[in-house]
Amino acid sequence: MSKTIPAALPTPITYLTTQELAERIKYDVRTIRDRLKDSVLLEGRHYIRPFGGRKTLYIWETIEQDMARYSREFSGDIPLVGGGATHG
Repeated sequence: MSKTIPAALPTPITYLTTQELAERIKYDVRTIRDRLKDSVLLEGRHYIRPFGGRKTLYIWETIEQDMARYSREFSGDIPLVGGGATHG
């Protein structure tokens, strides 16, 4: 007797305006536009411009994932020769 494995449902994508993103990450709207956009937040990965227009919509799931990854990678842990790490 064979089992049918149901197909995974697509992960929903949350699109945020600059103002909504600012509220979630506690940054000023100007900081997002002037300092983060196109240096840390990249078009096609972290945000899109729907229909080729001027409006920017940020992809929350990707931003959240990258913030957590960056936080883990640069947490200040110092690797030890015998394995493990110490907190610096």
